[in-house]
Amino acid sequence: MSTETHPTSITERSKAVVLDYMKALTEGDFDALHAFFAPDATWTLAGELPLSGTWTGPDEILGVFVPAMVDRMAPGSMEMEFEGVIAEGERVLAEWNTRGLAKAGGRYDQHCLAVFTIRDGRIAAVREHFDTLHAHNVVFA
Repeated sequence: MSTETHPTSITERSKAVVLDYMKALTEGDFDALHAFFAPDATWTLAGELPLSGTWTGPDEILGVFVPAMVDRMAPGSMEMEFEGVIAEGERVLAEWNTRGLAKAGGRYDQHCLAVFTIRDGRIAAVREHFDTLHAHNVVFA
């Protein structure tokens, strides 16, 4: 979770954590992801999907929630494209695109937004938003 520069403001530090997290995620460095989360971190997925709700702790977020979504996709078909972040204080809005082929056969092309809350240099909470109707029709069909 290190950055090349040493940010000094809360906003800069929060932004650096999310940028480092997104870099590890898009590079597929899943072993590194666990360290980004506080022990009591929460990830809330909005909507009424089977996976909607709040997941608590890095083991549940990365060991249950993420695999439950990835397992619905054709192996090797998922790709992520990071768009950028906007930060203020401990809150960071991240934007990315996820594409892939669902095991059900449909093409998944999703634009995602998530509000990260950073505390003590780690992810304390995430609220993720995307087109849940598209996800329902393609991934959970």
